[in-house]
Amino acid sequence: MALEQELNERLTRAIKGRDPQTADALRMLKSRLQERRTAKGFSGQVDDALVLDVIGAYRKQLQKALVEFEKVGERGAAQVAQLRFEIALCEGYLPKGLDDTALRDLVRERLASLGIADAKQVGRLVGDVMKTHKGQVEAGDVKRVAEELLRG
Repeated sequence: MALEQELNERLTRAIKGRDPQTADALRMLKSRLQERRTAKGFSGQVDDALVLDVIGAYRKQLQKALVEFEKVGERGAAQVAQLRFEIALCEGYLPKGLDDTALRDLVRERLASLGIADAKQVGRLVGDVMKTHKGQVEAGDVKRVAEELLRG
């Protein structure tokens, strides 16, 4: 089943089941998808890859907001709970990321195959890894691990 169709069916079930928290989160995802679909210059197909990209971008935005609301403390407690719920919902659709050990092994392998021995070339490594493992790793994590490995 196409991912967009799955989102629509889950939204319908949430509305019928009177689950406003899930329904609101799914409506927001559908709004983001519609924004991408109607964006200037977009002429491609809405496929699962695009839906996953939208969900990933939304999750990243939620994670940034979560940090800010956690700083507020007690006053932001309700928003923190809602953000955590929405992040978990998004992560249910996204592919599982690599754990730290797998990421280290991947970076070590790509460093050797690209012949990178200088920290100034880490950007090239990050680009290479992100092309093949988009959605599974964060660019910042790849950079951090590469720099650690190059330092020795």
